[in-house]
Amino acid sequence: MTELRPAIIRLFEEGNSGEKIGKLLNISPSTAREVIRRFKATGSYTDRPRSGRPRTARTPNSPDLNVMDYSIWSILKAEACSKPHESIDSLKKSLVKAWNKIPQEVIDRAVDDFPKRLQKCIDAGGGHFENK
Repeated sequence: MTELRPAIIRLFEEGNSGEKIGKLLNISPSTAREVIRRFKATGSYTDRPRSGRPRTARTPNSPDLNVMDYSIWSILKAEACSKPHESIDSLKKSLVKAWNKIPQEVIDRAVDDFPKRLQKCIDAGGGHFENK
């Protein structure tokens, strides 16, 4: 689309309507009108600089990269959720009790295994790597 902007503006300056520009360039008339609207407002057809928070690389929202999800949570779930809870408070207390029962070695092992999981994610190009 960006490569068509100069042509849209040239055709507009030659007196063509958004409808006609759309037909000539095989694009939707609303796209042509939007480029023209922005050109009228800013005097330019180039992209505006982005504002706000800069983009950062983020991990996918995946249990594959969550230490709690791939190892510890299954232990907590088996221990604390084996019976239904009458309240959130009851569930919280049960989870704390279950957490305190987990041997430190199990937690250490989960943390120590994390670099291997991270490498699997890198090898998978950031995609899912479990069950492959």
